[in-house]
Amino acid sequence: MGVVYRACDVKLNRDVAVKVLPAAYSADIDRLRRFEQEAQAAGSLNHPNILAVHDVGEHEGAPYVVSELLEGETLRETLSTAALPQRKAIDYATMIAHGLAAAHEKGIIHRDLKPENIFITKDDRVKILDFGLAKLIPPGGNNVVRTDVATLKAQTSAGAVMGTAGYMSPEQVRGEPVDLRSDIFSFGAVLYETLSGRRAFHGDSAIESLNAILKEEPPDLNETKTRINPQLEKIVRRCLEKKPERRFHSAHDLSFALEALTSSSDSSLKTEPMVTPKPADRVSFLRNSRLAWIVAGVLALLTLGLGVLYFTRQPQVETHAVKLLILPPAKTYLAAGQPPLISPDGKTLAFVAIDDSGRGLLYVRPLDSLVARPLEGSDGAVLPFWSPDSRSLGFFAKGKLKRVDVSGGQPTTLANAPNPRGGAWNRDGVIIYCPIPPSPLLRISASGGESTPIHANLLAEGGMSRWLPSFLPDGRHYLFVARMSGSERDVRVGSLDSNDSKSVVSTANSHAAYAPPGYLLYRRESNLMAQHFDLEKLELQGEPIPIAEDVGFDATSYQGYFSVSDDGVVVHQSGSAGRTQLTWSDRRGKQLGTVEEPADQGDVELSPDDSRLVFRRVDARTGSISLWLIDLALGTPSRFTFEKTSDFSPIWSPDGSRILFSSLRDGPPNLYQKLSSSAGTDEALLKSPVAKISFDWSRDGRYIIYGVVDPKTSWDLWFVPLADTSKPVAFLQTNFDERQAKFSPNGRWVAYVSNESGTSEVCVRQFPATPGKWQVSTAGGEQPRWRADGKELFYLSADHKLMSVEVNTEGATFEHRAPTVLFGTRIGGIDTPGNYYAVTANGQRFLLNNLIAEAAYTPITVVLNWTADLKR
Repeated sequence: MGVVYRACDVKLNRDVAVKVLPAAYSADIDRLRRFEQEAQAAGSLNHPNILAVHDVGEHEGAPYVVSELLEGETLRETLSTAALPQRKAIDYATMIAHGLAAAHEKGIIHRDLKPENIFITKDDRVKILDFGLAKLIPPGGNNVVRTDVATLKAQTSAGAVMGTAGYMSPEQVRGEPVDLRSDIFSFGAVLYETLSGRRAFHGDSAIESLNAILKEEPPDLNETKTRINPQLEKIVRRCLEKKPERRFHSAHDLSFALEALTSSSDSSLKTEPMVTPKPADRVSFLRNSRLAWIVAGVLALLTLGLGVLYFTRQPQVETHAVKLLILPPAKTYLAAGQPPLISPDGKTLAFVAIDDSGRGLLYVRPLDSLVARPLEGSDGAVLPFWSPDSRSLGFFAKGKLKRVDVSGGQPTTLANAPNPRGGAWNRDGVIIYCPIPPSPLLRISASGGESTPIHANLLAEGGMSRWLPSFLPDGRHYLFVARMSGSERDVRVGSLDSNDSKSVVSTANSHAAYAPPGYLLYRRESNLMAQHFDLEKLELQGEPIPIAEDVGFDATSYQGYFSVSDDGVVVHQSGSAGRTQLTWSDRRGKQLGTVEEPADQGDVELSPDDSRLVFRRVDARTGSISLWLIDLALGTPSRFTFEKTSDFSPIWSPDGSRILFSSLRDGPPNLYQKLSSSAGTDEALLKSPVAKISFDWSRDGRYIIYGVVDPKTSWDLWFVPLADTSKPVAFLQTNFDERQAKFSPNGRWVAYVSNESGTSEVCVRQFPATPGKWQVSTAGGEQPRWRADGKELFYLSADHKLMSVEVNTEGATFEHRAPTVLFGTRIGGIDTPGNYYAVTANGQRFLLNNLIAEAAYTPITVVLNWTADLKR
């Protein structure tokens, strides 16, 4: 593309490199465009593993770029003699992955990663060169490729092949649009070559090389070199998957895997004999998890060593923070939306994990132990919180507030909490908790007794709901999350002794936690921030400091995936922990395909003709929740709602012309509707001070049934006739939870979920309601769905299996057979108001919101002595 000169920058007295496109070539529009694109792409990056660009300009018609001068050689030259040792290859690969991650965060895809474009400096640093083929994508978007660079059109012609034969991704070879996962494939080809000394895809001609990329797999690395670490082989294989969705989903994930391998495999890189791993079934979720189990075993040794070091350390101040990774126990995965929780004394980690039977249990793991232990009687646990002495845990399960001693024993039930939003425990033995929005905070003794409101009539006087409380050191003041307007959330401080509250952080998108010796930790966009906090003035001071990146949060409760102890331990988990993949399956559970890319999403609803899909998606940066539409024939998603708020629980009108949904834009959830063509504006259908969740629209178009969250009676079912929306009618209003209601196709029956029996079960009642009901499920059930002809009812069992029940809805009474199992699922979040699967009209295909393996096995990061990095 150009000529490179060594030059001297006389202003700063430094040697630089000047890349010049000769004037004779500048008339070539395509060559000029590529040159300018390289300059702009590289110039927007500032990372130690990417060539730094200092200046760009034009001289006598010839464009030029001034960059740092590198001393060393390309990776191609390094590989000209032999393959690299494993340790060196991993070190270089990690630096390349870091550079790619930085570029991808800026929306830049390299598209031509190869040994010639990777430079090894004399001090053994890696630099990525030549962004001449780089494409720009919108940062934070859905990774659909855009090619506009400033005002220049950098569009690739349809079907054009861009890249270098032998290192191109299959989608590049086919001339298809590419995203950041194309770079990950090229990275895999480079890493394979550094380890084996030969190309992953090589033919006698460029055409043969391209054909090999599309159809062939490279030889196993252990055929080319002995003692290749099996986990390293798996990383390479995953990068080289033909289908983009099977590769690492980001360069961050890739670098994380390499760093984990480096930190936990030093001895195996030197002396371990060659191990030939059993080929992984790349479709099976459980087999995908074998990598996580193996890594967990290796990481356990590291954890034990670091744990012993931590607990036997001398009192002198350490100068560095120490990080270690913890994976869930074998045959379990971490529950989505349930962050890890470190004890106040910093010695024990608590987390919720799902076992192979589908049960969610609360586990505790001392940091100086290799074993995580489930707590007896903690089935269905959510939102745990520690006692101040680190001996007990409070948690919510099956509509109750409970406490359990970490040493063992059955939990004690303290109070009702149908739809909780967090709790906190102070040194005086007082627990405060939000049992159900929009209830005020209640207080109760940790030893039991009656619950009483902390602030009488606070909500009636226009006060805000107080979610996710956490006590400050004095045990009287507490932090909480208040939703202001739209998607805005305010972290405030309140007091047990006053109705007043004070704003502390107005830019957080999660809860906040106090961290001695005087910091507040909170999540801003996807970064975990630390900022000085004055306990006397109850206000922040100074500037916030980022201490961790890509920290996740739960969009339903606003709980950030982090916690902190009193003695310098921080734990956090990546934002990928809640991601799911919309997956088609048949009645036997066989996967038929996927829809869109993995994301934090849910509430899936097929249109009546099965041609379109509406679902909700979480913006990881802002925390807002919007609705999206996909035409399943075209496969192109489009945003449906645009308010900076939370829109969720969509349902279709019987003719598919409108979509009804719940929205937080006016305070508590209210019901809105909009034309499914996306034309027009959102229209309020039903507004009132109580929270309302849309559930279903009768097939005759006459009624909408919805859930009401009442602090006195918990979940109730109401319906409203569309002929007069000013007159809603109670369908079921009891002291139990009734939710997730669905009309039968003939409109005579309503299937719903009730906990009247003590567990959530699928029941059926006549519509309008009459005395008597039929319990359809036998061992727990959620999310009922009717087949379009009314002859079959589906639901999810307590262990996440998809169940089928033959029914008769045409007689004078409802008739049903015993439930049968269709197949197991890995659906996350079944104990929530939304819908996490959909079924086609004929009952032959199911769209499942499956938790992806990366989300389930995202490790917990534990940081010891976290403030040391602040001082540095």
